Amino acid sequence: MSTTVTTTRGPVRGERRADGSHRFLGIPYAQPPVGDLRFAAPVPPEPWSEPLDATAYGPTAQRRPFSEVTTIPEPSIPGAGVLNLNVFTPATDPAAALPVLVWIHGGGYVAGSAASPWYDGAAFNRDGVILVSLGYRLGIEGFLHLEDAPDNRGVRDWIAALEWVRDNIAAFGGDPAKVTIAGQSAGGGAVQTLLSVPSARGLFRGALSVSGAIPRPDGPEIARAASRLLTSRTGLPATAAALRDLSDDQILDIQDLMAEPGPDRGELPPMLCLAPFADGELIPVPAQEALTTGEAGADVPLMLGFTEQEFAMIPAPGPEGPPLPVLLGGLGLDPARTEALTEAYAEGGPELLFGQALTDSMFRAPNLAVADARAARERPTWLYEFTWRSPVLGLSFHCLDLPFAFDLLDAEGVADVAGEAPPRELADALHRAWVAFVTHQDPGADWPRYTVKDRATKIWDTEPRVALDSLSRVRALWLD
Repeated sequence: MSTTVTTTRGPVRGERRADGSHRFLGIPYAQPPVGDLRFAAPVPPEPWSEPLDATAYGPTAQRRPFSEVTTIPEPSIPGAGVLNLNVFTPATDPAAALPVLVWIHGGGYVAGSAASPWYDGAAFNRDGVILVSLGYRLGIEGFLHLEDAPDNRGVRDWIAALEWVRDNIAAFGGDPAKVTIAGQSAGGGAVQTLLSVPSARGLFRGALSVSGAIPRPDGPEIARAASRLLTSRTGLPATAAALRDLSDDQILDIQDLMAEPGPDRGELPPMLCLAPFADGELIPVPAQEALTTGEAGADVPLMLGFTEQEFAMIPAPGPEGPPLPVLLGGLGLDPARTEALTEAYAEGGPELLFGQALTDSMFRAPNLAVADARAARERPTWLYEFTWRSPVLGLSFHCLDLPFAFDLLDAEGVADVAGEAPPRELADALHRAWVAFVTHQDPGADWPRYTVKDRATKIWDTEPRVALDSLSRVRALWLD
């Protein structure tokens, strides 16, 4: 059964689902970024008068998946109008004034898809929350510094989508004053970035960062180094004029070329060199700096955390690679602490050591630093660690927590990563905490705030519990 809602640009026709909820898919929040708009800031869509069909997912910026096999099913849908979003709502009565969760997908800022079945909003609708998932420009088109184009175009896309939510969500039964932003991996990094963007203030009241990936360092020098790398490896100037007429495949081939190792990479990090960066304007200072030493997000409740072994399955380079102290130093570990790290993670075996160090350096330590800094300033913060280990790999790896948080254990691909019988009770508890946070800006009485005194951390396992300063080992190795 169809249902129609009128937005500020025109009517959209979605579908009523068997459970009584509604979904509207592929609604444009900006014009297709093609031609002169390919590397421009997002532009509002032209108005329309006839109902727009919103019963199928719209085009995705992802043209190729992150890898041949990804943990999350991530469809690539062709088409130019990639700046679109999806609304899952239990009601279309403006008087409902329901809380809203805006979801930003991950994928290392170069891949990912808002059309994933893991991001369906059915369970949130069941519990009185509207879910909005959005697409945004990726890789070179979203984040490469170009001399003749605005920086951080992907970030500008997030802001444009949030402005659409502010202006339109009431028509779908939502309250624009009750918006919480959330995302995982690159999407979790997006959440932390938006906390540090002055022009995003007022577009959301709460933030939920899941395994947030923040580039370190993320200043303009890294962005310019990425631009120089493009030129040195392709001969093309890093300008919109030089890239605008290239095909999607040509852009992606250049992107793959830029990701290859080599001495000409200089100070560029091995990952996340196409990502949000402090451009001095839209993003005044690096997000990590803004969140740990500045006033960014001071009045915004923040829930953040990670899985225990995000990238533990990634092996170290073979015998021909650098020695372990050099590898760990490249991740930011004081060489004098190599032995301490080796001892700390001895129970995992040597094959997991490098991957666990990568997990610490990319996720656990940076997010712990944010939690500690906010606690020192008495800002509302809740920290968690997801430790349930999948029987498939025996680890609590990257993305494993998402089907539990979305309460979608029966979704496509979940059994492949979580086994045939993942604990339903864990999904119930984790999803309930998310709903409570989005609804009340507090995950519930059984999850106390993270403070300097107690450093209470929610441990999500078969039997969820609260632990006090359970990440002291991470702090001692990477932060102290």
